[in-house]
This record gives sequence, structure tokens and C-alpha cells, in this order.
Amino acid sequence: MADLESIEDKRAAGQKARERTKRSEHREVGKVDRDPVELLQRSSQGRVEALVPLRYGRMAVSPFTFFRGSAILQAHDLSGTPNTGIVSPICGDAHLMNFGGFATPERQLIFDLNDFDEVAIGPWEWDIKRLAASFAIAAQHMGLGRGVASDLVMVVVNSYRDRIAQYAQCSALELWYERITFEGMIETAVTPEGRRLVRKGMEKAAGRTHESVLSKMAVEQDGRWIMRDAPPALFHPAGPNSLLGAQSDWAETDAWKKKLHKSWHEYLDTLAPDRRELLSRFTVEDIAFKVVGVGSVGTFCLVMLLIDSWGKPLFLQIKEARASVVAQYFNAPGLGHEGQRVVVGQRLLQAASDIFLGWTTGPQSRHFYLRQLRDMKVSAAIELFDTTMLEGYARVCAWVLARAHAKAGGKAVELASYMGKGDQFAEALVHYSLACSKQNEKDYDAFLHACRSGKLEARTDEDMAADFSV
Repeated sequence: MADLESIEDKRAAGQKARERTKRSEHREVGKVDRDPVELLQRSSQGRVEALVPLRYGRMAVSPFTFFRGSAILQAHDLSGTPNTGIVSPICGDAHLMNFGGFATPERQLIFDLNDFDEVAIGPWEWDIKRLAASFAIAAQHMGLGRGVASDLVMVVVNSYRDRIAQYAQCSALELWYERITFEGMIETAVTPEGRRLVRKGMEKAAGRTHESVLSKMAVEQDGRWIMRDAPPALFHPAGPNSLLGAQSDWAETDAWKKKLHKSWHEYLDTLAPDRRELLSRFTVEDIAFKVVGVGSVGTFCLVMLLIDSWGKPLFLQIKEARASVVAQYFNAPGLGHEGQRVVVGQRLLQAASDIFLGWTTGPQSRHFYLRQLRDMKVSAAIELFDTTMLEGYARVCAWVLARAHAKAGGKAVELASYMGKGDQFAEALVHYSLACSKQNEKDYDAFLHACRSGKLEARTDEDMAADFSV
């Protein structure tokens, strides 16, 4: 075994990183002399062709939704900026909407990162920059002004700095056991309204179970549960409402079921024996294609409905894992299987992960990972927040990101030493985030022009649903 670095060595490494990249250098927005439309088209390659217009339609709603779906642009731009040289597992898409509540295996409700499609080894500051920029763009989206945007970024970065400093005093096991619970969020909320919102989230989460969604998504026919087609959001791969196309090899029901049978057993091999035993007590009732998110639209995503002997449901999501945008622009060792990358990264960064989290290879050699579709999962409706609540949300997201980085990378001491106790790093990220917001507007305008000129096709959910109306 390699010798462990001392705490003094770790602090020295953080200080030395300032020589490589001064904190003030994080003001730079990066390589923005590129065609955003070309990069988006590149990221759409290999997706379901009929769903790419829906991806663009969801991105076209506002600069805020555009930023959510264009992680590739920020990764490209950041690759042209100096980095600290301190690398670790990072989320890769720490946008403010990629945080939320869910239940641990012990049924405790926690708040954590919940999207790991872009997880990779990379510079830790790329995560905090994406989070900070997302708050600046959200403030613009909500009409709150430049001053509020600057204040929000300061809250994000200094809250992250302070939490990292706290975690720099924790042992390895203390970091591994650390969880940000909803009860803890109530205790730290600074306003009665903030506490009310957290309690409301807990109540909402309690009702978001597999049983609650069964009657909404499926119908029982001849003793078997079948999911209802609701295109473009949900449809059967080989059914009359399928958008996959004849070229996908999914048109033949027997063919894709046979391939999924093999994939299922490969997935089971990635689980612990007790989880395999648990799944053996369910039988598969139905499988359907589900369109999710903004940036993920067009990637292959299936929902599997399973039922146990008591007639109780379990919904598993089978989601395609594509190459991380971080890995495309930062050279670091990988695992070779994109589904495994997502699973390993998620387990490292999250405080507690889904008991059914695993990976497999599916039809057309696509890489997938599996998890529960719904397990007391809730997210914030930030459009309903006032400035005070948005600041509170900024603090808790920064707290989550600091905990994730401290646990996954084991480099809280280095990060605390690098950032220091002052505002230099936060001030640099305020400048960066405002510049990123301005660049996002330019990219959004170029994107809309491409949609209006016919270079890109953008369609809304309503437009596509009308295609199936009788």
C-alpha cells in the first residue's frame, strides 16, 4: 500500500496549486470562439433521430433551460481555462436543478446530487463553476437583476468554501457517513418560510412511491400490468406509437426482448448478492421507452415495471450512459464502460445510493445503468422562490457539493488550503458566472436562429403529442 500524505503535505499541495493557477485566474470564461450549434449537433449524434427535435424544443424554452441542456458548451469552454491541477471524481453537471431529495435504503430522506450522466475525473472547480453559473442564469431567468445574481454566486462559493473548511477537519469515515438530511435542513433554515418549504418537500416525497405511480402510468389487463402509451413521453419500443424507427432493431418485439434478457443478467452480476435475491422476488410485467429531462432527451431510456407476489410494483429506469462531456475535454483515466462510470461515480459522490444501482450493455452495444425510477424523489420549484429562499437553496446546494467533493476525492484539506478564508476565489467566480451568463445568452440566440432558419428542428411536447391525436 502507498504511504498516505500527511495533513501538512495536503495543505502544502493546496498552497502550491495557487502557483499553478492564481485564484483570480478563475475569472476567465474560456474558449468561446466556437460554434455552439455545431457542438450541440455533435452531442445529438447517436440519439433517437425522431426525438432530437424534442430535445431542442425543450432547450428553446428559455436561456435557463438551454443552459441545462448544453453542458457540452461549458465543458468545452472550461477546457481553455487554467485549472488548479487538483483532480478528483466530479459530478460534471452540478447545475442547480440536478440536486434533490430522495430516500436512502434506510428510508431516511436526504438532499443530494441526483444526476451523474457527466460524472468523470476532472478539475474540482469545474463543478463549482457550473453550479455558480447556473444560479447567475437562474437569477436572470427570474428577472432578479445583476446585483442579485452576484450576491447568489457569492453565497454559493463562500458557502462551499466554508463547508470544505469544516470537512477538512473530518476523518475519512466521518466524511463517508456524512448525510444532509431534511431534518438537518430544517434546523439550518434561516426563515420560517424556508422551514415550511422543507417540510412540504418531505410531505411530497412521502407520496412519491412506486405504488402511487402505478395507477398513473399503467393499467391492469387480463391479470397483467401494462404501461399506457403517452407519446412522445412514454411509448412501447415495438408498439404502434414507437418513435425509435425501423433501423433501430427494436421494431421486432422478440428480438429486443431477447437482447434485454441477456442485458438483465449482466446487470444482476453488478449487484451485491442480497440485491439479486431481492429482485428474484419480482417478475417483469412490461417495458416502455421514456423520455426524460432536457439534456438527456433522445438518449435511450427504458422503464421496466416489475411486480412481486403481493401485486406490489417496482419501477426500474434503464438509462443510456454516453461519453461524459468532462471526459471529452479533460484527459483522465476512464473505466471503459460508460454505465460503470456513472455507477462508480454516483456511489463515490452521493451520501447514499439506490440499492438497485448497476450497469449493463444493451442492444446495439449501448451502455446503460439502472436505478429506481421513483423512490420518494423530489426537486425544487425555484420559479416559486423569492430571493431569500433562493439564497437558502444556494447554501444547501453548495453544502451538498462540498460534501460530495470531500467524500469522493478525499482532498478537502487541499481545497480548503487553496481557497483560503478570504473572498478572492468567490469574487473571481462572480466575474466568471456573469460572463458565463452573458455567453449563454449569445449561444441561446445563435441556437434560436438555427431553429428558426431550419438548420435545427425544434418541436415542443405538445407539438409531438398532437401527431398521435385521433
